[in-house]
Amino acid sequence: MTAKLDLIIEPETLESALANDNLLIVDVCQASTYAEVHVPGAVHVNPAELVSGVPPATGKLPEKAQLNAMFSRIGYSPDKHIVVYDDEGGGWAGRFIWTLDIIGHTGGYSYLNGGIHSWYKESHPVETAPVEPAQTDVDVNLSTGVLAELDDVLASLDDPDTMIWDARSHEEYTGTKQSSARGGHIPGAVNLDWLDTMDRDNNLRLKPLDQLAGMLADLGITDGKKIITHCQTHHRSGLTYLIAKALGLDVRAYDGSWSEWGNLPDTPVEV
Repeated sequence: MTAKLDLIIEPETLESALANDNLLIVDVCQASTYAEVHVPGAVHVNPAELVSGVPPATGKLPEKAQLNAMFSRIGYSPDKHIVVYDDEGGGWAGRFIWTLDIIGHTGGYSYLNGGIHSWYKESHPVETAPVEPAQTDVDVNLSTGVLAELDDVLASLDDPDTMIWDARSHEEYTGTKQSSARGGHIPGAVNLDWLDTMDRDNNLRLKPLDQLAGMLADLGITDGKKIITHCQTHHRSGLTYLIAKALGLDVRAYDGSWSEWGNLPDTPVEV
């Protein structure tokens, strides 16, 4: 890598780096989107490979064997610089980056701002043929420093230095839309819908970081606070985890999210 890539990069930056053999480009789009169009050289990861799929909390971190199989299949090595994107504005891409933090990836990573939307609509080169890299021998070590589990969230409720960022819709937050046995939100959690962090008039890029910082500051999410972010299954909150990292915040993600919290009979709930 001739120059270190930033955490959030634009399509022209990625295009200029495509020939670098230390780059691993990961597409976390729908399979149908990948088959139709993808960044040259990008390997495909099905979003289902990033989650356990075990109900009710289907979005929990998978078993180590599942992660080993996925990373091996895409030709992962810890020294690669990974560029990841999706077709929805960054949820699955952010979830992949969180997973890289879980395994302690050391080679660096970037998010393609706007994903395949900005890449394709702004006329950057594309491929349609699937990329099948040589498999690597992967045995990841899981580091839970960026993982918040149920007990961590419960313990944080009495901690004034911890803020819980609920990335779901306002309707889910207030309980008027319900996807679990109980509706509402974790007591004290603040709500900023992940969709409101994107610029839908600019090919689903993130809104400018200074604007996002102001939006979060209005909710009390500021530097010096410990942040726990979640949604229903830690998919949408993949993006909010990424945003918090881009802003230099101390962030963890609650992978059980509301699908765990809202399906338990005795967790505290506000509406």
